[in-house]
Amino acid sequence: MQGDFSLIRKMKQGDEMAFDQFVRKYYEKILLYCFYHCTDREEAQDLTQETFVRFFTKLAVYHYRGKTLNYLYTIARNLCQDYYKKKREQAMPDTEGMAEGLSESFSEWHQMEAVLDKMVIEQALGQLPEKLREIVILYYFKGLKLTEISDILQIGLPLVKYRMKQARGRLAELLRREGEE
Repeated sequence: MQGDFSLIRKMKQGDEMAFDQFVRKYYEKILLYCFYHCTDREEAQDLTQETFVRFFTKLAVYHYRGKTLNYLYTIARNLCQDYYKKKREQAMPDTEGMAEGLSESFSEWHQMEAVLDKMVIEQALGQLPEKLREIVILYYFKGLKLTEISDILQIGLPLVKYRMKQARGRLAELLRREGEE
């Protein structure tokens, strides 16, 4: 795989193969990021595609600074925030019916346990304020360093550390309460 600088230069020159190579390089990472935010596979795919569309739309004015993936995460983050705003305006789905459908679709108990664990974690993440949830997703699910998160969110490193500490505390409390029920 070519480096980003070379790919971007070729894309700016109209090289179709460079576009394909660029998308293949980052598609899965952005898709997973979007999926952690919205948990609907089709919606995550739409958000991922929109991320690349927006990147390519601004490609002519994009200046490579060595952090292309972080820039893609920033675009995806903004799209996910818009998604959440729209989602909040709509009525919440019936989660009881979803749980019944899940239990019928899996035949083995350990698979059901894994799904339930994931749902509990997603539910706990969903209860965090957006600012805290964003940091948790970037750090734990995307494996970014705190300094990279600081760059993406355009906030100071001390604030990232503070929010991470708050998020860990709240998640621990939410998961503990869930375990007691």
